[in-house]
Amino acid sequence: MTKHDIARVVYERHGGISNREAARLVEVIFETIKRHLGEGEKVQITGFGTFLVRQKRERRGRNPQTGEEMLIRSRSSVVFRPSKLFVPAVNAVLSE
Repeated sequence: MTKHDIARVVYERHGGISNREAARLVEVIFETIKRHLGEGEKVQITGFGTFLVRQKRERRGRNPQTGEEMLIRSRSSVVFRPSKLFVPAVNAVLSE
């Protein structure tokens, strides 16, 4: 599923807005989520889940092509934790 698909669903279900407005709404939502995650905040969507930013520490790694050891720098990573309602809903759809 793409942002375009999500915007189409918003357009079809809302009825009072244009395709362009639906696409803009979806874009605003995703930009807001990215901005807050970029500021280190967690984003919690009730009934869906929580997005968190985790810091990964510096570690030693290996280049798989050459076998050469290398240092992998510390970095930020986004983690998604599904809500207690999300997992059963997905499993119900998958079992149909």
